[in-house]
Amino acid sequence: MTDAAEENTNGQWTIEDARAVYNIDRWGAEYFGINAGGRVVARPQQAAGAEVELMEVLATARERGLKAPLLVRFQDILRHRVEAICAAFGKSIEAHDFTGRYRGVFPVKVNSLREVVEEILDAGRTHGFGLEVGSKPELHAALALQDEPGSLLICNGYKDDAFIRTALMGTRLGRQVVLVVEKPDELRRIISVAKREGVRPQLGIRMRLLSRSTGKWADSGGEDAKFGLNTAELMAAIELLRAEGWEDCFRLLHFHIGSQVPDILTVRKAVQEGARFYAKVRQLGFPLEYLDVGGGLAVDYDGSRAAFESSANYSLQEYTNDVVQTVAEVCNAEDVPHPNLISESGRAVVAHHSVLLVEVFGANNKTPKTRKPHLKYGKEEHPLVQQLLRIRRGFARGGKLAAYHDAVNCKDDATNMFTLGVLGLEEKAKVETLYWEICQKVMAHFRNAEHVPEEIAELEDRMGDQYVCNFSVFQSLLDHWAVDQLFPIVPLSRHTERPTREATLVDITCDSDGAVRKFIDLEDVRDTLPLHPLRKKNGKNGKGNESYFLGFFLMGAYQDVMGDLHNLFGRVNEIHVFLDPDEPSGYYIEEIIRGQSLSESLDSVQYHRRDLQRQMKKQFDAAIRDNRLKPSEGMRLLEEYERGLDEYTYLSF
Repeated sequence: MTDAAEENTNGQWTIEDARAVYNIDRWGAEYFGINAGGRVVARPQQAAGAEVELMEVLATARERGLKAPLLVRFQDILRHRVEAICAAFGKSIEAHDFTGRYRGVFPVKVNSLREVVEEILDAGRTHGFGLEVGSKPELHAALALQDEPGSLLICNGYKDDAFIRTALMGTRLGRQVVLVVEKPDELRRIISVAKREGVRPQLGIRMRLLSRSTGKWADSGGEDAKFGLNTAELMAAIELLRAEGWEDCFRLLHFHIGSQVPDILTVRKAVQEGARFYAKVRQLGFPLEYLDVGGGLAVDYDGSRAAFESSANYSLQEYTNDVVQTVAEVCNAEDVPHPNLISESGRAVVAHHSVLLVEVFGANNKTPKTRKPHLKYGKEEHPLVQQLLRIRRGFARGGKLAAYHDAVNCKDDATNMFTLGVLGLEEKAKVETLYWEICQKVMAHFRNAEHVPEEIAELEDRMGDQYVCNFSVFQSLLDHWAVDQLFPIVPLSRHTERPTREATLVDITCDSDGAVRKFIDLEDVRDTLPLHPLRKKNGKNGKGNESYFLGFFLMGAYQDVMGDLHNLFGRVNEIHVFLDPDEPSGYYIEEIIRGQSLSESLDSVQYHRRDLQRQMKKQFDAAIRDNRLKPSEGMRLLEEYERGLDEYTYLSF
């Protein structure tokens, strides 16, 4: 962006423009928006409850000693999502004369934090909402949390004897625990353990459907899926159950075609195939009670409402309508009872409820305004510098695209000559500075053109700033790094101003992959994000930039449990927000979970605090003996080192 573009911030810019630029009214699903003051707000109960300004939440957290990065959980959104899914299925069941009921389960792997799981169970208690687990740790946690008779617990994943014994413990306690068979030999293992324990289990079988999804998680379904039985293996399992006299134990048929299924036609096709399996097994005399349609209910991360991998071309109600109607049609045609339906929607339950608040503390840019004072041009310049000066002087008269091509050639020649040692450092700096000045002029010329050449569009992306953010992509945004998952990112304030910078985001890890270079857009994927220029602090003691915060939204699925300790940046500070009309602000902070300190992060990789302190004291003692430090100074520095172990792993400003 040119300096003139930066100054032109008081045109016809409106809050509606800001909402459109960041698409917040679409992906926000009525949970998030921008208020008249230009600040981002959360509406945890949509239109039915209060608005919460995220900058206000951040200020409250700071008063309690919590610094950014800060993860904010809106527990009311969790409750609202559970109730919305159950209500949508209920409406579909009534509309299609469906005789079965709906019981959702939450996959613990999607967000295993205790406060999240407890809130979901409490919200779904009247709907019989249960849990899905896929490992022994998840199973142990789920059994402890589900303390009501008949609580539904679906056990997926590979199982050993200990897993099976623990699940059967739940059956003995009166829970409705369903052991889902994932591979052919697993059924024999379950039968063997159940006989030894003297318990008749409730069994499910996961089918490996031919139907499969598209996008990042398409390999979860289809013939090459990791889990599930094919038709021949299903028949073998049926014969084994009959031989054992365990027909009554076979209670559930399950399938899963992948997470984040963007196309409703894919959902419909898979449900039709799965329902057909259910009907055929019922006709063989097995008293199946449940049809588990798995996960896949998508979240519209970009707001495009299209069959794109970061979106969905259907609403929640359309999803439930298609599931219920398709199952009903198959069962009616096959003359079998309607099953009770189970879905394992995790992403759709938790994605919206958490927001990561991150501070921008610096910017790297290619604009030459900070470099001009350091470079002076004389009469005896290098030929490449002279050529670029001529291009710059004649820019208004000549062909703009040709000027750009000539500038590119000069820059490439300069790079080659510098590498060969025939171009000096100052000359190279002048070439690069002039090149970027010409690029700015080219972009300004084409900015409002009807047709922008592709190479100029790519140039604009390269000219974008890098905003340096105090967080770790590897800890807080792992799916973006690993599978290019897109997340909505929005400045928390200043939406009364036009965002005049185009930027990518870089984190504070020592890794070039610690960056966000892809952003949501209605039609495609953006390579830069519109942001506001950073402003210098006012006053004689004002050093650095004013605080500028970004919100990373729809963070509740997977990101909390998949982050790693790259550079030993640990878990971030976290607060849980509840609405309360009796509070002056309309909400209160229910719980604070402090992020990891240096000591805690180091301890996780076997750098134990006492060992570190002992080794450092040994070094300071040696320095004092050698008269490199005075005793008082040595002890002061040692205390400073020890205090540092209690600090937040992220930067402090």
